[in-house]
Amino acid sequence: MLKRLAALLLLAWALGFAWFSMTLPQPRSGGKTDGVIVLTGGEGRVARGLEALRKGWAQQLLVSGVDSEVKPKEFAALYHVNAAQMSCCITLGFESVDTRSNAREAARWIAANKFRSVRLITTDWHMQRAAYELSLMQPKGVVVLRDAVASQPSFETLFTEYHKLLARYAERLWSR
Repeated sequence: MLKRLAALLLLAWALGFAWFSMTLPQPRSGGKTDGVIVLTGGEGRVARGLEALRKGWAQQLLVSGVDSEVKPKEFAALYHVNAAQMSCCITLGFESVDTRSNAREAARWIAANKFRSVRLITTDWHMQRAAYELSLMQPKGVVVLRDAVASQPSFETLFTEYHKLLARYAERLWSR
């Protein structure tokens, strides 16, 4: 009986990993939201957030997880953002250091601005866990549009991220 249970768990894990790896979220064009949240840490994320802002998909942008040494003027110069747009529409979040603290920082920003909808931007392999963390902390009733930055993740990246997601699900389940 124990061998069958172990085989069943192994099969469930393998099928879950295959599903996770083969169904990575895609970029999402269009769709208006109240705000855009970019989680730093991967190539193309900030550029995608600025694109959403420039195309009018939202009026406000939070860049969560910005290094504390980055100054707004440096950010503006690096990403070609004019001073007016920087002051009116872009919030640099310096509080977070990981996905969970990204979600906490984003949830506070959503609540402070009374947003009802946001576009979440992160890399495709990171989206499942990032969206899950945000769902645990965001105000009730907020619609989250997932807008993934496409990548070519390695097997190691997918393997690690899948296990981080499973660990977070298990942690949440056991903490109830």
